[in-house]
Amino acid sequence: MSKKEIVVSNVSEKHDNPIAELVQVACQFDSHIILESENRRINAKSIMGIMAFNPSKGMIVNIVTEGKDEQEALIAMEKFLVCE
Repeated sequence: MSKKEIVVSNVSEKHDNPIAELVQVACQFDSHIILESENRRINAKSIMGIMAFNPSKGMIVNIVTEGKDEQEALIAMEKFLVCE
């Protein structure tokens, strides 16, 4: 399992459809990907989960990945959420 805390940038300025694009990034990996903030935990591969989670600028999020490509998944999710 890999875990990293990040601060979300303004993803809506960088991406045309940030919710769908974030799910697409997550779905590229076999690993299980969870986003955590405060007392919420959602599956990053669920569009409904991401819509409810609504990652927005300044939000502190823990990215938790588990599986054979967990490191790559963690890096890709972080790059998307911090707009690198």
